[in-house]
Amino acid sequence: MNTVVNFFQSGGPFMYPIALVLVVGLALAVERWLFLTTAKASNRRTFNRILPLLQKKDFASIVEVARQSKAPVGRIVAAGIARLQQTPRREEVEFAMEEGVMEAVPRLEKRTPYLATLANIATLLGLLGTIMGLIAAFTAVANADPAEKANLLSQSISVAMNTTAFGLMSAIPLLLAHAMLQSKTTEIIDSLEMAGVKCLNTMSNTNVFAARPRATGEVAR
Repeated sequence: MNTVVNFFQSGGPFMYPIALVLVVGLALAVERWLFLTTAKASNRRTFNRILPLLQKKDFASIVEVARQSKAPVGRIVAAGIARLQQTPRREEVEFAMEEGVMEAVPRLEKRTPYLATLANIATLLGLLGTIMGLIAAFTAVANADPAEKANLLSQSISVAMNTTAFGLMSAIPLLLAHAMLQSKTTEIIDSLEMAGVKCLNTMSNTNVFAARPRATGEVAR
């Protein structure tokens, strides 16, 4: 602990904004991870409730389940059913569900890009702190005794480099968190699209879609 405290104190005033960036980034990463984990579990539970109702053509119950649940998959399926009640064409229902997926994506990706920005800020603050420390070190060495210049310069550079080290130590975990959250978000979006396809296929199997009109000139079989 003493080593950490000494390292932090030796870095100068730029260590404090870097630490603030690190704390904000970690808090954001934890919040996003909990949100995405909850969304994934909620989607799974809601879809497991909706699929049997879809096979029974119990559309009223599906809409009620979607209304009670905050899961994105519920809103997506409810949007498809709402369009189905207006027109029994598979293409129209598919468009409505795709629109629901597009509406859910911004909520899933919300604030995650900030982690990459915070990582860049931490790195740049570390470099800026080092540069400012080197400027102060060379200024002090210029007025120092010639016999002490080498020793004083090496100590000052060592202290100035602490800021860059701490900036990198803050940026690396934020970048890793950003990559993991992006991967988790992509997984959820893919699951929403797959759930939409499963719902469409289930609707097709239950014959809720209108038959596609025969193209002009197509020979009846």
